[in-house]
Amino acid sequence: MSEQKTKLTPRAIVAASSGNVLEWYDFTVYGFLAPTLATLFFPSEDKLASLLSAFAVLAVGYAARPVGSVIFGHIGDRVGRKAALMISVLLMGGGSFSIAALPTYEQVGLTAAFLLVAIRIVQGISVAGEYTASGVLLVEQAGEGRKAMTGAWVAFAMMWGCVLGSAVPAGLSSILSSEQMTDWGWRIPFALGGLVAIFSAILRLNLTESERSEDPGDGTSPVIQSLRDHKALIGQMVLLLIPTAVIYFVIYVYAVSYLSSEAGFSSASALDITTINLIVMALFVPVCGLAADRFGLRPVFMAGAIATLVLAGPSWWLMHRTDVFSVFAGQLGLTLSSTAGWALSVTALTLTAPAHLRCSVVALGYNICMAVFGGTTPMIATYLVNRTGDDYAPVYYAVAATLVAIPVIWRLPKLIERAGQFATPGTANAA
Repeated sequence: MSEQKTKLTPRAIVAASSGNVLEWYDFTVYGFLAPTLATLFFPSEDKLASLLSAFAVLAVGYAARPVGSVIFGHIGDRVGRKAALMISVLLMGGGSFSIAALPTYEQVGLTAAFLLVAIRIVQGISVAGEYTASGVLLVEQAGEGRKAMTGAWVAFAMMWGCVLGSAVPAGLSSILSSEQMTDWGWRIPFALGGLVAIFSAILRLNLTESERSEDPGDGTSPVIQSLRDHKALIGQMVLLLIPTAVIYFVIYVYAVSYLSSEAGFSSASALDITTINLIVMALFVPVCGLAADRFGLRPVFMAGAIATLVLAGPSWWLMHRTDVFSVFAGQLGLTLSSTAGWALSVTALTLTAPAHLRCSVVALGYNICMAVFGGTTPMIATYLVNRTGDDYAPVYYAVAATLVAIPVIWRLPKLIERAGQFATPGTANAA
């Protein structure tokens, strides 16, 4: 790869990662507004049934991601990373504008729910190429000794999307009355998401495309090749990411929209606590990237996994206390322990994937995990707690997810070394 291709300017990093702000802003907004959306689109005398319906739509959006992996994996590997990024962000933004304009159940009946589900499916398909294509492009073009830090900027942007997705509803909740939020205020965050998409698309117009490796295969679809020849690798990617997906949705979607309200906290207070912890997480992401470039991916990943096993129980106990400080401290403990996974995941996935199929393999591994273990987590946690009566059921789920990832973390150096047989220049062992 030429020197020009490996030198990333700050503008290029911002442009490539900016769509992740929108992706996670939108999904965070939806998660935090789930109780409001439940009453508007899935009215029921049973509040639990309404909330489960709203969470199910969140899960549907994630379930559509594997379909997006097929589409955008093919575009990224055959047409280019830049094309995948432009199409995905425009589709996602169009979906945000559409939700902002949706009629409610009271206005059009069941049609409102069907339209919401359809939009979330399109958005789920579109974002399947966002996180992975932007991460692949940045890690490919990063210089040696800077790959983990460069990949961490994708997670950094993602976290600020989460921060905005938390801060915007929190700010509106403090300004508007509950009636105003239910009547029209909930539309504002989604409309703002559409504006972010336009800004991101403009930034991406001048992105430099990565050099793509020649396909040594038989000319079949890169997704088919990936599923045929790299099933085991994709499976290991899924296992590596499970704790990252589960813990995030337990502490930032399930806990905020359900647990905290059960403890007597107002919606505004819960969002304030979450916003502060998301800022802490965003600031800690570059630290994890720097540490991985200095010490390797495996040690930093493993430190996060061990911290999760140690802190999960005590942190969840704190989140069940009645004072704000304890809830904040409990969420902070799980936040810090899970940050390494977010900071390093796109770098690890990119470096373990064969160069000529990189977008497809990474998109499949990441999006299958998010579909199966990410978007479903709030629904599963809600069901487990109500079924068992044990408030610690989500913690057991998070601990189990961490345990299944540890063997893959240990094998990271071998996985990267194996991928190096197919790698383009500049993708050396970083484990």
